[in-house]
Amino acid sequence: MENRLIALVTGANRGIGLEVCRQLANRGSVVLLSARGLAKAAAAAAELSQPGGTVHSVALDVSDDKSVAAAVRWIESKFGRLDALVNNAGGNFDIANQASTVPMDYVRATLEMNLIGAWRVTQGMLPLLRQSEHGRIVNVSSQVGAFEGEGGFGLQLMGGAAPAYAVSKAALTALTVKLAAELRGSKILVNAVCPGWTATYPGAAEQGARPVAEGAGSVVWAATLPDDGPTGGFFRDGKPLRW
Repeated sequence: MENRLIALVTGANRGIGLEVCRQLANRGSVVLLSARGLAKAAAAAAELSQPGGTVHSVALDVSDDKSVAAAVRWIESKFGRLDALVNNAGGNFDIANQASTVPMDYVRATLEMNLIGAWRVTQGMLPLLRQSEHGRIVNVSSQVGAFEGEGGFGLQLMGGAAPAYAVSKAALTALTVKLAAELRGSKILVNAVCPGWTATYPGAAEQGARPVAEGAGSVVWAATLPDDGPTGGFFRDGKPLRW
């Protein structure tokens, strides 16, 4: 059985998820890079394998029970455990929508993507995380869903904009607290991380977004916490955020 950290990252074929995989691989971890399509995951994984690190591609659609179950079976058969789960898959930053008019179908899709998907994957992977001596769950959330935001991002600071995304991320952080409370006293630490506004699209850096590597570093910090690390918190760059 592998003695190295075994980490699954969802939605990892690009952006922050891809960079989280890169940083974990550079640390010598066994990285399970997942995407909805195996071809996309395999193409990304092929770029990241590092000396001392190993990257495997995994097909995982967080909205599909059967896909999650298949991924669980594969991880169990190959490794017998999971040390870190990074729930990164998400999207639908609906800055152009307003709370009073956003279509309900869009809201449902966003909640499924950003909240229920992470919840589904966590439930599926928990038996494997319980087999680890140092289980870690990291939910990639956002200060857009924080009641007390800063830098122009937050539930109140943004007015009615980005309603589906903001509510879904607020709920994801709340789920983090509930899971941490349930698992307190176990070997599993559960935390939410806001990577901040990162340069994941062309022109973002020129607008003031910070490098993707910095945002991903926040996530990696939570995925590799020591056993006496925090649980049930909301962090950026290893520092607590109010929400």
